[in-house]
Amino acid sequence: MKSLKELTRPNIWALKPYSSARDEYSGKEASIFLDANENPYNTPNNRYPDPLQRELKALIAPAKGVRTEQLFLGNGSDEAIDLIYRCFTCPGQDNVVAIEPTYGMYQVCADINDVEYRPVELDEQFQLSADRLLAACDNHTKVLWICSPNNPTGNNMDRQEILRLLQEFPGLVVVDEAYSDFSTQPPFRLELDEHPNLIVLNTFSKAWGCAAIRLGMAFAAPEIIGILNKVKYPYNVNRLTQEAAIEQMQKDYEVKRWVDSLLEERARVLQEFAALPVCRHIFPTDANFFLVRVTDAHRIYHYLVDAGIIVRNRSHVTLCKDCLRITVGTRPENDALLDALRNYSQQ
Repeated sequence: MKSLKELTRPNIWALKPYSSARDEYSGKEASIFLDANENPYNTPNNRYPDPLQRELKALIAPAKGVRTEQLFLGNGSDEAIDLIYRCFTCPGQDNVVAIEPTYGMYQVCADINDVEYRPVELDEQFQLSADRLLAACDNHTKVLWICSPNNPTGNNMDRQEILRLLQEFPGLVVVDEAYSDFSTQPPFRLELDEHPNLIVLNTFSKAWGCAAIRLGMAFAAPEIIGILNKVKYPYNVNRLTQEAAIEQMQKDYEVKRWVDSLLEERARVLQEFAALPVCRHIFPTDANFFLVRVTDAHRIYHYLVDAGIIVRNRSHVTLCKDCLRITVGTRPENDALLDALRNYSQQ
């Protein structure tokens, strides 16, 4: 691995971060705050939130098997994705390499930051090749993007191939584990101490059922987390989000119940979907959704829209011709989808 200084954008390495009033205060308990030019009325919304989300991190870290200094919280995972570009790539000079197809925000953020994005196609089983990814790299490649389980394909990437990338690539390897709660593969965030160039992404939007509060996580070595914290906006996670997440963390038993229910439904839906005349092939999935090749994705998609059922048409995505991506819902929602497709087949 290159040194962190070599990987970091020079102006970011030299950056003196903004110091907010809540950053500077620490120590004894206080009841009167006259330091941040806040309105003294309309408690509690009149006060700025904790810029480092200490109470929330103290709950998340043990639940995720990491230390608090290895944890960054952001406005969705997308903030962490964008910050990785802003901190570790130089516009117009550096590049990143990613699997293809995968989550579209990796390329969108590359384009926003004027960083060359080099996609490397997966094979017919939607698996990556470490050799092909490394072959796409050069001296200006700063980041490798791996989503596992992958979106939109749903499958885990080969763990041994990812380990090869961590060992052989001199830059940062980002493993996006947004859907890892639905997978039996051990999460890479538990191996941070073994891989100083590893950044793992996670989210409250999927298994935790909190997409609306916009809370994403990044796990990495404390030195990497320190750089992300240096560049983030001072109060990037608002009080309402922090409080909602703290409340949800105290009900983690619900998350396990939701995940178990969705995995059970996933197995049932896949079995029944395979018997539908519209189904050509269901790809293996380790997520709370599945990718299926159908007889006519465009026509079936619009038929379902007319029936009030919204799935995702992925036909325009590399290797996904005539494919729909379907999220596993509640049993009644899944039954409505299956019934609609049975009716479609009878037309």
